Amino acid sequence: MNALLAFRGLFARQAKGLLIALLLSLVALASGVALLGTSGWFITATALTSAGLAFNLFVPSAMVRGFSFVRILARYGERLSGHDATLRLLADIRGWLFGRLFPRLPLNDRHMRHGDLVSRLTADVDALDTAFLVAIGPITAAVVIGTVLTSILAFLLPAAAVVYGLSFGMAVLLVPAGLVLTSRKAGSAIVMRAAAARAAILDGIEGHADLTLFGALGDTQARFSETATALSEARGRLATLSGFAAFGVQALAAIALAGSLWLGLEAFAAEQIDGPVLVGLLLAILASFEASSVIVRSVTKLTTAMAAAERLTAIADAPIEIVDPASPIALPDNLAITLDKVRFAYDGGAPVLNDLELSVAPGEHVAIVGPSGIGKSSLLNLLLRLAEPQSGSITLGGVDLPALALCDLQTSMALLSQDSPLFNDTISANLLIARPDASEDALWAALDAAGIGDFVRALPKGLDTLVGEAGRTVSAGQGRRLCLARTLLSPAPILLLDEPTTGLDRTAEVAFFDTLRKAATGRTVILVTHAGIPEGTVDRVLTMRGGQLT
Repeated sequence: MNALLAFRGLFARQAKGLLIALLLSLVALASGVALLGTSGWFITATALTSAGLAFNLFVPSAMVRGFSFVRILARYGERLSGHDATLRLLADIRGWLFGRLFPRLPLNDRHMRHGDLVSRLTADVDALDTAFLVAIGPITAAVVIGTVLTSILAFLLPAAAVVYGLSFGMAVLLVPAGLVLTSRKAGSAIVMRAAAARAAILDGIEGHADLTLFGALGDTQARFSETATALSEARGRLATLSGFAAFGVQALAAIALAGSLWLGLEAFAAEQIDGPVLVGLLLAILASFEASSVIVRSVTKLTTAMAAAERLTAIADAPIEIVDPASPIALPDNLAITLDKVRFAYDGGAPVLNDLELSVAPGEHVAIVGPSGIGKSSLLNLLLRLAEPQSGSITLGGVDLPALALCDLQTSMALLSQDSPLFNDTISANLLIARPDASEDALWAALDAAGIGDFVRALPKGLDTLVGEAGRTVSAGQGRRLCLARTLLSPAPILLLDEPTTGLDRTAEVAFFDTLRKAATGRTVILVTHAGIPEGTVDRVLTMRGGQLT
């Protein structure tokens, strides 16, 4: 619960919309109770009225219709305002979460699977987002309705007020509290195992080719089946607990109704209450438990929301490994790059880079080649200060990187990684990520420099063409060139390229390198790849072996 309370500030931002939804929920519930109570009183009074006496049919029938319309409109308004506030809350939660994550990237926990992180950023946020709409709001509304009806009973049928008040209070407070305590473990298990299942699916999709190649597909499927079975068992336990809680609520509703009926008949026999009024009160009691029946389903959502909140705060409160200097030095004009005896290892393991030496002059194009997994990408992470070396120094223009402001350092460098994405938006929107204030002429210049300008001009909508999810509407080569155009559009004087030709055939590779040579003239380029570098593409080609460059 403490983790869920950590988001109270974000809930407070949407307090107006959530309060409107709560008030409309109260109106809808009150109208439902009044509708059934009035209907019971009206029908009973009509039946008991002798034929010879006049009875006003119009006012009660108008009240029935009025309560019915009010209930419908209030329920619609509650859904409209509640979902609007909830969607706005969703945006606030995502903005808060990403704002907390940016200074902490890359996350230091290298054991967190990619799929688990995706699960936290999507499913866990969605679970937290529903906390008010399906849990807090219904419980609050039920408490208010029960309090009001208990007060009415205390005035019209005092003996029944105690029975109803205790039964309803237990149904909306004691049973949900007990369900929260008993289902807390099951709710956490569901969130954890659902995250594991999503991670397994994502890992299986991304590594399907490797799993098939090494004959490990069957073992992976078996482990996923075990994860799915464990998830099913956790959901089964939660459903069982919810079923017992629902039975408890219905039993309390029966006790409240039967007790009120018994005491009401005694009061009716003593002529302390009219028959129509008694029937109306009994039906109102029955209708009031509509609010309590929703709570059991809501509490199961609340337990998963609490577990999701813990997972989100765990990554949002992770320690910041890379911090800005208290008094940063201004970025120098001469952006020569120097690495001196740099040693770097992950999590205390064997060194990936060992006494590495490298000097790159401004405007120089350098390629670093070697097989995958040898440390080439780690070198780029050190240059961007996404990680820190254990020893040695890295300078930019003679200034140690830790002395520079992170925003200045990372603004001076543009990274084109092997998995640089294209988003499901227009070509122009994808390009403007690099420089939001770029003019249309600048966009075309970047596309021409990347060798894809003519292709975009030939498209019916030009820059307004949608590239689809992950750029699926363009070929792999065109997608890489669009990413290169975005990189070139950046004003950064240093370009870092990490396996930029991944997924391209040799012809497309050679064409890409030739385009890069021409487009990046005047800028510093550090290119890491395991592909063969065509002669004349770069100024120097260095090979990484044993954590050093030769």
